[in-house]
This record gives sequence, structure tokens and C-alpha cells, in this order.
Amino acid sequence: MQTTVKLYSLNYSEMRAYLWASLFIVGNILLPQLCHLMPQGGLIFLPIYFFTLVGAYKYGWKVGLLTAVLSPVLNHLLFGMPPAAMLPAILIKSTLLAVIAAFVAHRAGRVSLLLLLGVVLAYQVVGCGIEALMHGSLYAGLQDFRLGIPGMVLQVVGGYLVIRYLLKS
Repeated sequence: MQTTVKLYSLNYSEMRAYLWASLFIVGNILLPQLCHLMPQGGLIFLPIYFFTLVGAYKYGWKVGLLTAVLSPVLNHLLFGMPPAAMLPAILIKSTLLAVIAAFVAHRAGRVSLLLLLGVVLAYQVVGCGIEALMHGSLYAGLQDFRLGIPGMVLQVVGGYLVIRYLLKS
């Protein structure tokens, strides 16, 4: 399934960039709170990345980067989640996601399940490798692949639906 949608590349000089980034940051604060109601919900559903993917794919790397950096930091400051020890790895993965999603969207000019799958796998593979190096443990680095497959599916399918149907304009 693929479809053409209007994709943007908003600049930091545009108020719309901050408006959209703010909405995605709020989404990345609320969705993890909902997922954390379930034991290990954050590790299983990887909710902190969802709106970063949507924002970067639909509105470009600048909106994506604002969302990628501010969402985990604000979540940590407000709720202590993610824990400080996990924050660097999450920030790296979020930033990778924003850059990769915006690049793929810009190059493809359309959205599809296959493109989003490629984005999610790319940031996860690179991010998990970096995380393994940071922790000196392949086991720790592969945590998202051990527990977070449902979250990756949510990112691909849910991201596609949000980009395609909810953000048509």
C-alpha cells in the first residue's frame, strides 16, 4: 500500500514548525503515559518514537528533530521516564529516526508501509548497534528487538494511518 500525500519541509523561521512540533511532543508525552499503565509497556510499545516518526516524515527533519529531542527530555523531567541511564540511547535513536524519516519522505515523496518499515528498521538497527557499544552489551543493545516488535509494528502501521488519513493536507 502506498499513497501520495502532501509532505512539507518546515523551517525554524516558520511558526507552523513550532506548532506541529508542540503537538507531536504532547503526543509523545501522553502516549508513553498510556503505555506505562501496562507492565513494561514502554519497552514493548516504544511510544516515545511514534510522533517523532510522524512529525519528521510529514513535516521534515526540523520538526522531527525538535520532537525527537524535546519529547524524551520533557518526559524525563516531568515523569522520570525514561530513566536518566536510558536517556542518551533514546535521544540517539530519536534523532536517527527524525533524520532517516525526513530523508526517506523527501526522497520518496510518498508514504507506504514498506517505506515506513524501512525507516523503522534503519533507525532501530543503527540505534541498537550504538546502544550495544554504549553499554558494552549486545544483549542490552538488542532490547528493542527482544521486546519492542509490537512497538515497531505500531510505528509502521499506526504511522502510516496517521500520515495518510489524519494528516491529509
